[in-house]
Amino acid sequence: MPESAAREPRRSHARSNRARILATARRELGRNPDITLEELARASGVVRRTLFGHFPGRAALLEALAEEASDTLRRAVAAGSRPAEPAERALAHLTLATWPVGDRYRLLLALARHDLGAERVAEILRPARDEVTAILARGQRDGVFPAHLPPAALSAGLEAMVVALLEAVNNGALEDDGTRAAVATLVAAGVAEPRARAVVEDVAGAATGEPVAAQAAPAAGAADAG
Repeated sequence: MPESAAREPRRSHARSNRARILATARRELGRNPDITLEELARASGVVRRTLFGHFPGRAALLEALAEEASDTLRRAVAAGSRPAEPAERALAHLTLATWPVGDRYRLLLALARHDLGAERVAEILRPARDEVTAILARGQRDGVFPAHLPPAALSAGLEAMVVALLEAVNNGALEDDGTRAAVATLVAAGVAEPRARAVVEDVAGAATGEPVAAQAAPAAGAADAG
């Protein structure tokens, strides 16, 4: 067997190990940012030497996660960008497009406090933050959103809310495919709830080719009624 042919399975196995380590690190660091590399190796099903072969230290592992998250978020923002659509629809599109990569977003914010530093995380998240801020500014100019807060400040508040909703999904307090988050984002931006729900249903339906009903949150006290 040629050496190059024998080398390919080893390379494929190494790529598989690396991908498994990164996937495990995303999950476990989201739960416990202080987890050790030895614990991550065990959780990944690889020996310590294998993990260190791919990532010589914690900083290298975290930078790999940061680059992966940065690339994923950039692509999600590009896919969700609708500069020609009305601002409320553009904001719904963006929220729905970025929701599936929300765990990476949440992980980066957690790591900002421990390892990467706020400036590095801000650099990674800037495309998403800039896009939301631009949509809010456009919506305020067009009268779609009230101008009670500067766009950048409102964008920061919406970001914190979405992260809180992701946490609620992760701990089982909320079920959401992104439509609830999109409705909540529009409402927080100043759109009336019935209008926000209609916009999100239309945007989500257009994306899938099927009508989509935005999930309604239970009314206050409904859980106690039965």
